[in-house]
Amino acid sequence: MITNIQVKFKKLNEEAHVPSYGTPFAAGSDLYSITEDTVLAPGETAFFHTGLAFEIPNGVVGLVYARSGYACKHGIAPANKVGVIDSDYRGEIMVALHNHSSESFTVAKGDRIAQICFAPYFTAEFEEADTLAESERGEGGFGSTGRN
Repeated sequence: MITNIQVKFKKLNEEAHVPSYGTPFAAGSDLYSITEDTVLAPGETAFFHTGLAFEIPNGVVGLVYARSGYACKHGIAPANKVGVIDSDYRGEIMVALHNHSSESFTVAKGDRIAQICFAPYFTAEFEEADTLAESERGEGGFGSTGRN
């Protein structure tokens, strides 16, 4: 089942691009940089402006992910791995890109720099407890269920 939501946006800059989907069934909508061409040296992080602000519906979160071409081919990905845009945030959507490669890379103005997906979320009512219910896994942590 495909469900669409309405997300209002405001252009904060006349050069801002409307987010776009690459195909009719793409989950993520591309975000474009309006920052002047910027060279990212290996290991460097820089912020890139989109010139957009969103009004995300309550109960929905905007999740900013890497674009596979940038990340897999060039080592350029969001510095925080996944950006979380809360529904009550009305400021500019910016993307902090990090160069994980060993070569400098130029992020050009107008490039598709990340993608945003929208998802419903739950908030928790935290309740302190003296004990927790037993489970088969128990306290087994990293690697506890086997290598593969």
